[in-house]
Amino acid sequence: MMWRDPGQPADSYYEVRPEITDAPKTKFRIKAGKTLSARKWQSAFNSDGQLDISKTLGRIHRGGVHPSIRGEVWEFLLGCYDPKSTFDERSQMRQRRRVQYAQWKEECRQMFPLIGSGKFITAPIINEHGEAILDPLVLLETDLGDATAGIAADGAGDYSSREMENTVKNDSPMSKKEIQWKLTLHQIGLDVKRTDRALVFYEKQENLAKLWDILSVYAWIDGDVGYCQGMSDLCSPMIILLDNEADSFWCFERLMRRLRGNFNPLADLLG
Repeated sequence: MMWRDPGQPADSYYEVRPEITDAPKTKFRIKAGKTLSARKWQSAFNSDGQLDISKTLGRIHRGGVHPSIRGEVWEFLLGCYDPKSTFDERSQMRQRRRVQYAQWKEECRQMFPLIGSGKFITAPIINEHGEAILDPLVLLETDLGDATAGIAADGAGDYSSREMENTVKNDSPMSKKEIQWKLTLHQIGLDVKRTDRALVFYEKQENLAKLWDILSVYAWIDGDVGYCQGMSDLCSPMIILLDNEADSFWCFERLMRRLRGNFNPLADLLG
């Protein structure tokens, strides 16, 4: 009987919190000679940076992708970059996309300053009429200054109702689109807290906030879909595999181009 290499488990690349004992083990195994390695991936590009996609796909089909390069491989598989593009073309495109994402994120931050702050919300901030909800939990989660201690102590703190309203409404009339967007922000936050919570990666507030920021920005630019349950699960791997937030956003955006027809905002609203 011929001996077969069982392969190396990939669990170490997605560390599970020690107190979580029932998390499923990954079935993927890193197999030498079959799994697309970093060396094989780099050798698939010619001197200009064009990718031999057919050879790459063949190896992926045989043994999958090594976790250390999954992010950059997915950028091609999801269509962020054309395999025929050069190193220079991709560098320029990456920079343009990062600038575009920064502009969208700033637009969202102007409407709601918690965007990009490293925090996120899980409580509604407005009602369907666009009026601020001045609940103590909302005040606590939206506080950007030193008033947090006061709010935690007595449920009110120094963060006044007027300041809260200004934070939510920015002292300007809101469009129907802006009201709808702000109505989804707490639902995104609730889903973010539930997403891949067994992973050590999401013990860090900054990673949870990054996921919330990306989903919030996407909900703003895609007004037809906005945000629906399940989208956080699709976005989460992008956050884990790619260091740059903007690059993660564009991978998610490309994935949503393929899957957005599966999401029905009306069904989410009706429960």
